[in-house]
Amino acid sequence: MTASLDEILENFEFIDDWEDRYKYVIELGRALPAFPDDQRTEDNKVRGCVSQVWLVTQVTRGEDGSAILTFLGDSDALIVQGLVAIVLAAFSGHSAKEILATDVDAIFARIGLKDHLTPQRSNGLKSMVQRIKDDAAAALTEV
Repeated sequence: MTASLDEILENFEFIDDWEDRYKYVIELGRALPAFPDDQRTEDNKVRGCVSQVWLVTQVTRGEDGSAILTFLGDSDALIVQGLVAIVLAAFSGHSAKEILATDVDAIFARIGLKDHLTPQRSNGLKSMVQRIKDDAAAALTEV
């Protein structure tokens, strides 16, 4: 069972030490659902990440016809896998419009990630979020 974004944010508020925060990020990654091996394809790779990151997007329609996106993700690096878990908690199960309106920088600022990630990890995180937002924009144009 993966944590909700609210749970993650709440837990970060109680963890002061960044070494402990990193451990928590790794725990979040380990709690992700198993990623199917057959989905580790070039098409599912997120470009711009130093570590390998895979993301699968599924679009369904809500009762009102809105596009709802759910995501599966994984990485070959423990901390990045935890970042994947945070990103999925922020976006998976939401409508395309909600995804596009989400201020992910505010979420990461609240956690304090921006100041504690290497530039490579920050760029990878931006690439992952951009891929999700691109998928949400595409889902809005689909009939």
